[in-house]
Amino acid sequence: MIFSFRKLKDQMKFMVVFVVFTYALYHLLVLVTHWIEPTHRYRQPAGKAVKVFQDHVMITDQGPMGERLKLFYWLGE
Repeated sequence: MIFSFRKLKDQMKFMVVFVVFTYALYHLLVLVTHWIEPTHRYRQPAGKAVKVFQDHVMITDQGPMGERLKLFYWLGE
């Protein structure tokens, strides 16, 4: 079996360039993601805005869970 060191060198050079570009592209995408990501969505509102959703308050006036599920499927909300 004959090994060509020139082919091996070219293949290794390609792999190194591929890994470097992949690493650079990954970090570029991470930077873009942090740049376009909105601010914290669940922070307290500022100014005259009012936060209307409170997950610790249970809505119990709609009846048992089966009835709420039927209403959900019927209205699609």
